[in-house]
Amino acid sequence: MPKHPIRFGLQTGQQLVAWKELKELWHNADSWGYDSLWTFDHFYPIFVPDPTGPCLEGWTTLTALSQQTKRARIGAMVNGNTYRNPCVTAKMAATLDHVSDGRLNLGIGAGWFELEHRSFGIDFKTIPGRLQALDESVQIIKGMFEQEKTTLHGRHYNVTDAVCNPKPLQKPHPPIMIGGQGQQVLLKIVAKHADMWNVPGASAERYAELLKVIERHGDTVGRDTDQIEKTIMLGLCYRAPAEREKAALARVTAMSGTSPEQARRQLMIGSREECLETIDRYLKVGVTHFIFTLPRPFFPDEVQRFAEEVIPAVRSS
Repeated sequence: MPKHPIRFGLQTGQQLVAWKELKELWHNADSWGYDSLWTFDHFYPIFVPDPTGPCLEGWTTLTALSQQTKRARIGAMVNGNTYRNPCVTAKMAATLDHVSDGRLNLGIGAGWFELEHRSFGIDFKTIPGRLQALDESVQIIKGMFEQEKTTLHGRHYNVTDAVCNPKPLQKPHPPIMIGGQGQQVLLKIVAKHADMWNVPGASAERYAELLKVIERHGDTVGRDTDQIEKTIMLGLCYRAPAEREKAALARVTAMSGTSPEQARRQLMIGSREECLETIDRYLKVGVTHFIFTLPRPFFPDEVQRFAEEVIPAVRSS
């Protein structure tokens, strides 16, 4: 048996979508049995030709969506550390943990979308700088969750006796998910600090390679990395018409530079039997939490069919 239960979730980046459609999908997905529901943390639409289209702000949207759900855990996949002071992030997260009755997963990453930073006047930093800032931020956030007062004088943050009151409902704190796959630094931060780790779109073979890197970092920092819940984000295209399958494969091929055949192995796509084979392939390398990113337009019937036809078969096996 895996150390962590097998879970399934959805990520619905809140771009190019009406609020009514988004809240209905979350409400329904909660009732269909999905374990986790995620927004994203961007101010502009991503991976589209026009970044000036409509995009709802992430924390506000997530707080509102928490009130449309009762059982699923919620979070952002993942928050850009550069967008907020970590003390502010800690206060927001603690508040949302209360508002959601203790269902928050706190996702965080180094930040990557340069256009948003330049446009909003946010310091983009160098790649090493963003990674150093992420490490400091997680230390500050965990400190504020667990300690009466937190002080850290680092390269990027100068925090003195910072207080978070009330503390989060979850003890010692909401699970912290760190997203990314940079092997030298980012995965070492995962090994040190993460309760959950996510990487988008990796093949099972690539995932296994990255997991070995995390384990080596765990040996270095003295942490049992089996404690970390292993998650993967994949596109969902379940029992879809041929033209939709073709479009989904084209997106993955364009973004990852792989062949259509390899792209198919990096999607939750096809029949019930093919999806069960895909899940088994990832389970064998250590993944226990499958999160499906849903491009617009949404196809709620497909999301419901997967919940009714595939998820029960996995949980009963």
